[in-house]
Amino acid sequence: MSNPEEVHYCIRCGTPTRAEFHFGADRPSCPACGWIFFADPKVAAAVLVEEDGKVLLTRRVNEPYQRMWSLPAGFIDANEDPAQAAVRECFEETGLKVRITGLLDVIAGKEHAHGADFVIVYRAEVIGGTLQAGDDADEAAFHSRSSLPPLAFRVTRVVLGQSD
Repeated sequence: MSNPEEVHYCIRCGTPTRAEFHFGADRPSCPACGWIFFADPKVAAAVLVEEDGKVLLTRRVNEPYQRMWSLPAGFIDANEDPAQAAVRECFEETGLKVRITGLLDVIAGKEHAHGADFVIVYRAEVIGGTLQAGDDADEAAFHSRSSLPPLAFRVTRVVLGQSD
């Protein structure tokens, strides 16, 4: 849970919380045991894979931005190495095995209620697998930068030089 407005009861003792000023902000707090809620950011990892002047993109099955295209990306699981999350997400969405070749950027800014607060973007190269859409993508393909399809997410547009 990352939204303070959704925290109505203490997770330790079940007492109804109340907003109290702690550490520079109003936070849900327990008047009985002193527990304070701190929202943790959601973090995602993405990969930029380029081959022959084209970039690897996936077409989204789900909202938001259904049927629009984005870099292979997804949320990092607790205790998961961010680079390995990027490799995992790429394989799940495209069927391609990649090797991380470098860190490209860390981009902040939540785009929608269920989105990431930060996206860690890596460069990667294909080392195996077969290109095929999977997980939450219904298509995966390489696209020329000069004729990109409709792009989902600001992160994808920024990385591809289409925005900000």
